[in-house]
Amino acid sequence: MMRLGNRMEHRIGFEGGISASLRKLFVHMLMITACMMMIYPLIWMVFSSFKPVHEIFAASLLPKEWSLQNYSSGWLAIPNVQFGQFFINSTIVSGLVVIGNVLSASLVGFAFSRLRFALQSFWFVVMMMTMMLPYQVVLIPQYVIFHQLNWIDTYLPITIPHFLGGTPFFIFLFIQFFRGIPRDMDEAAIIDGCNTFAIYYRILMPLCVPAIVTTVIFSFIWTWDDFFSQLLYINSIAKYTVPLGLRLFIDSSSENQWGQMLAMSVLSLLPTFGLFLACQKYFVQGISTTGLKG
Repeated sequence: MMRLGNRMEHRIGFEGGISASLRKLFVHMLMITACMMMIYPLIWMVFSSFKPVHEIFAASLLPKEWSLQNYSSGWLAIPNVQFGQFFINSTIVSGLVVIGNVLSASLVGFAFSRLRFALQSFWFVVMMMTMMLPYQVVLIPQYVIFHQLNWIDTYLPITIPHFLGGTPFFIFLFIQFFRGIPRDMDEAAIIDGCNTFAIYYRILMPLCVPAIVTTVIFSFIWTWDDFFSQLLYINSIAKYTVPLGLRLFIDSSSENQWGQMLAMSVLSLLPTFGLFLACQKYFVQGISTTGLKG
């Protein structure tokens, strides 16, 4: 009887293991299928960038004739301006925005989380309200102000607001990180002779590396891919960024240069993809942990 019972338990455990394995296999296959559906446009763009123009919209995904002609011709397609200039402009703008967001968001977040000042709760509510405010609401007033300052056709309207705490999302992110750090560290630093600013950059900032990296990644990607703001404020082709440069390949009055546009689109993805891969470890920490992990 004991042997029969052991055999039955073994059989039930074996069948349960098979059932669990089948469920896991089904879930994994479902997730792989959904993932392939989401990244198929990206795969199609990459393969199409190596196709001649007459093959781009063909039924076959893989090119029959592999060619780098779209990359070489697309790089030099814009008269008097190489596409590399657009990469330089985007790098300058994105770099300034990243620096501005890290500095301003960390300073404001430090003030809200560590200092005490008049109407602190009121200003915090105002900051949160600005985060919920649609960009379209302030679009026209901002344009009028920047036009009166003679900032149109410069990078100032795109970069300067970020040095003044223009992205409340990152401020809130730093507030949450700073609140997760015990105040005992502040008291110990004060005993050692640190002033308020020294506590900020010597004690708290080294512990907020995940928050800093998260801010860097989001700031860079959002700015690098931004089209509307740059289209609104930049007029000179020599100052165009990558999104505006890609727009030049689409002309409503003549033939669209699809192959060259797809090739330059693939190149435009490389900086953001490389940045995310390099900072992925800290990015995950910035989303899932508190400021105690750095």
